Amino acid sequence: MADKQATVYIVDQGQSTREIHNGRTESDLQYGMRYVWEKIALTMAANRVTWGVGVLGLRNDETNIPLDDPEGYENITVLKVLGPIEMSHLSDLKRDITPSSTDAGDALSAIIVAVRMIETFTTLKSGKPGKYTRKIVLVTNGQGVMDDSDLDAAAEKINEFGIELLIIGVDFDDPDFGFKEEDKPAQKRRNEAIFKSLTEKCNNATFATAAEVVQDLSIPKPKISKPYTTYIGKLSLGDFEKYPETALYIDVKRYFRTKAAKPPSASSFVTRSTPTDGESSVQSSNTVQGDTEMQDAPDLSLVKSAVTYKVNDVSAPGGRRDVERDDLAKGYAYGRTAVHISESDENVTKLETLESFTIIGFIPSDKYEPYLNMGESCITVAQSVNDKAKLALSSFIHALYEMESYAVARIVLKDGKDPLIVLLAPSIEPDLEALIDVPLPFAEDVRVYRFPPLDRVITTSGVTVTKHRNLPSDDLEKATSDYVDTMDLSTFGKDDDGQPTEYMKIDETYSPVVHRINQAIRNRAVYPTEPVDPPPDILMKWSNPPPELVKSSASKLEKLVEAASVKRVPPKKKGSRFKRDPIKPLSGLDVDSLLDRGRAQKISKENSIPDLKQILANTTSDSSIHDAAKQMSRIICDLVKDATGETGYDRAAENIKVLREELISLETPEIYNDFIRDLKHKILTGNLDGDRGGNRREFFLQLRNLGLGLIDHQTVEQSEVSAEEAAAFYSLKTDLPTWSK
Repeated sequence: MADKQATVYIVDQGQSTREIHNGRTESDLQYGMRYVWEKIALTMAANRVTWGVGVLGLRNDETNIPLDDPEGYENITVLKVLGPIEMSHLSDLKRDITPSSTDAGDALSAIIVAVRMIETFTTLKSGKPGKYTRKIVLVTNGQGVMDDSDLDAAAEKINEFGIELLIIGVDFDDPDFGFKEEDKPAQKRRNEAIFKSLTEKCNNATFATAAEVVQDLSIPKPKISKPYTTYIGKLSLGDFEKYPETALYIDVKRYFRTKAAKPPSASSFVTRSTPTDGESSVQSSNTVQGDTEMQDAPDLSLVKSAVTYKVNDVSAPGGRRDVERDDLAKGYAYGRTAVHISESDENVTKLETLESFTIIGFIPSDKYEPYLNMGESCITVAQSVNDKAKLALSSFIHALYEMESYAVARIVLKDGKDPLIVLLAPSIEPDLEALIDVPLPFAEDVRVYRFPPLDRVITTSGVTVTKHRNLPSDDLEKATSDYVDTMDLSTFGKDDDGQPTEYMKIDETYSPVVHRINQAIRNRAVYPTEPVDPPPDILMKWSNPPPELVKSSASKLEKLVEAASVKRVPPKKKGSRFKRDPIKPLSGLDVDSLLDRGRAQKISKENSIPDLKQILANTTSDSSIHDAAKQMSRIICDLVKDATGETGYDRAAENIKVLREELISLETPEIYNDFIRDLKHKILTGNLDGDRGGNRREFFLQLRNLGLGLIDHQTVEQSEVSAEEAAAFYSLKTDLPTWSK
């Protein structure tokens, strides 16, 4: 795509464009403007100041054109002068492009005016035409009266300036697309013939029906980035500085070949506050000048971040002191410890590298594993003005191709940059010979994981078993293979001749994230008050397998389910408050009954968590749950009361966490909520401070950080505590009643 573009859109605003045809719910003008709004939004999203957009209104109520003599050009108005387009222009166009009260106006005359606008805009001061991509788009329903006497002159002018002409007609006949309007008016039929004749006389022109271009709008347009060099220098084999007689080098240029597409990132803004009467006008003016990025949205202002650094200091007010960034030292995590390394010592860890591109080895192409590719690819070609380099690189590329090998190279893009290891593959095309490279991992980047084999089981004694309950049987393998074959997409598609072809072609698959976000942004920019349109079908096409394929493979899937003995897992039962499904041992013995003979239902402080779980696992009444919770409460209070500093807090918090989880699983949130309220009251009133002193409020802050407060309704349906009450519980100012009865 050219760096400079000049596009003029001619919009037919005739009175007849307010009509609705062919079962649509929108007028002819609204239907045709879908294409114009989409293209203008794409131009705005590109944010190129060299891309000019102009808009002409055809069959407008007024006449306003950049010509000295407007005779013969009546009812043609410039709605936007050819030049860069901004959001304010888009708002003006949305207001001005509406059906007019007249049908007078000649479409050919509007095309001539558009040619004149492009000629003026793209001509340099020297009088020579600039390097622009020139385009005229006419959107019309073909209902107006046209004079075709100057048809040849218009086509000649369009060809002279190399302008691409696109005529989009609402309900125009298009046999290739398969659309034909029945009962077409004679005037419209004549105009269609004139437009088709004009496109045939132009060197670069297209005649299309609006239904086709609107349908094509749903197909994403991948962004083609301008290639730029990542390395210009020598590709060497050996050290040509030390061994100039045996080493070789080739003068090359390296470009990016593929780039990962990323969705646009969002920025944070705030509503600009209205200055008060007491504020100076100079300050208000400075604020507006500083927000140059928001000229199109004067009610918004960019969010500016400010970072401060604080350290603990008991002598400072509030126990914290501000420090400057220059006073900070860099530390590296070593376990749970921060290790400081000075700048002088840190320089030892940096590699002193020089810009270079060196081949360090070769590998047969069949020995390379594709999963080693690490990122985006680049292309290396010989420098354009160096014939010797072209010949040398061509010889090297053909040698790799004939030997079925790849080269491995080390590249440093700039002095001081980290080195990269890349794989060089030969690429030979009729008009281009090049090396394609992709980054390779270093040894530290490769993680080797060992998994047991899928086709055999090796016992602890070293015996290999091929028939096992964890291994697939022959029937299961055959059923799986048959099902996979029926779900093959490689030949499920159909080409233009109806022959089988690949269903999911790589050039027809698009990133839903990237294109959906871009579509939503454009939609909101054009229609700020309307909901965002649903995603196009082309983006959702690959979300599910083709229904025809699923239907044809249903029988094979049933056989696979039968061979694999797949059974539906019953849903988790709710309301099983006391009885949990016990784990049945293979021996059939009730181990819990054997071990629990004569054991008292008491929780010990030394073994509190296992004891609590055993009691609640066999509980059969609310009273036993209450008793277990009270025992746990006494133990937790003792742990907090006997804690020295923060010693003992962690154990008490762990007990509270387990108690909370167990009571949630038993659907008894009210017992836990009563306990935690009572615990908070004891902490606030100092009942747990103990003989050794110390404020236990720090322990409550620890519970808040761990989220061990009240159980709200969102966590357990049986809870009567709302989310707001649960959040307010963490406030230390709340005076709560005790749990004691």
